Amino acid sequence: MKVLSQNTAFGGMQGVFAHDSEALKCEMTFAVFVPPQAITEPRPVLWYLSGLTCTHANVMEKGEYRRLAAELGLIIVCPDTSPRGSDVADEVTNWQMGKGAGFYLDATEKPWAEHYQMYTYITEELPNFASQHFRMDMTRQGIFGHSMGGHGAMTIALKNPDRFKSCSAFAPIVEPSTADWSAPALEKYLGPDQATWRQYDACALVKDGARFPEFLIDQGTADSFLETGLRPKLFEEAIKGTDIGLTLRMHERYDHSYYFISTFMDDHLRWHAERLG
Repeated sequence: MKVLSQNTAFGGMQGVFAHDSEALKCEMTFAVFVPPQAITEPRPVLWYLSGLTCTHANVMEKGEYRRLAAELGLIIVCPDTSPRGSDVADEVTNWQMGKGAGFYLDATEKPWAEHYQMYTYITEELPNFASQHFRMDMTRQGIFGHSMGGHGAMTIALKNPDRFKSCSAFAPIVEPSTADWSAPALEKYLGPDQATWRQYDACALVKDGARFPEFLIDQGTADSFLETGLRPKLFEEAIKGTDIGLTLRMHERYDHSYYFISTFMDDHLRWHAERLG
């Protein structure tokens, strides 16, 4: 593991690290905040998945999570959103595809399949790697994210309910199979058979029988992507008749930015802390 930076914050450590990923066949960068309590004992871990065009740095620099994470004793891990490198396939003029737009899935189509194995990276490789270097209690894991990362967090939780004890999302893409800014990417990554897309679609997963105890979703009503890309009401409809709990909060005047995320970050950290113990 390469140490790219380490800074003291609120008695803990904010670090940025890099390692060679076998799943993605490239070097990957990720950020970790370690609270002061982890000096002496394993602590619960929260995985934060970022949105389109982001890297590990966006939430680290603008998410304002360190003060409360230190108070609550939460380790926060912030992975990158896609494989990186000069030999990694990309669509340079398309911000919804390629680098910065991995959609947290395992691609099956050329040329994407060689590197874009983000689901495996997030659910297997990075947890296995990070837990060897930081004092994480892997029996107490939660996952959350923003936009594309909210999609990733919800689908990963629904597919791994025995691993994760909590899940929340800021403005998630709840039905990427039909959203205008994600369906084209799913087709390129996974092929034209839409049946294969369902494993990476929160609404479809619920309809196909996947279950998770409860979700917290925060959404701004001034979000320019609300009606065509995010559509949280679709998830509210999908869980009707199930035992899945949902706290969906719509916030007047808030948009899609980190001003919105940082405003409600404390609520999400407390939500996870209560469920992680």
